[in-house]
Amino acid sequence: MFLMKLPNKIVSYKESMLYKLPIILGVLNKNRISISELYMKISMEFDNINEFIDALDCLFALGKIQYDEEREELINVI
Repeated sequence: MFLMKLPNKIVSYKESMLYKLPIILGVLNKNRISISELYMKISMEFDNINEFIDALDCLFALGKIQYDEEREELINVI
């Protein structure tokens, strides 16, 4: 089950998923990149790989990214 950390009285904006989504989109800005390469570039922004995958799931569900299975790359669709 997907549980997104949202900002509230306990979770600050910088600790929330909403803060992390633009980080991914900034790297993807009209570029194609593999998931592993993307993670290597921004891993320091995430607590663990699960949080990174949750952020990708969220962006995919929102229709902001796509995955090209043939090339094995993520694409920013904004």
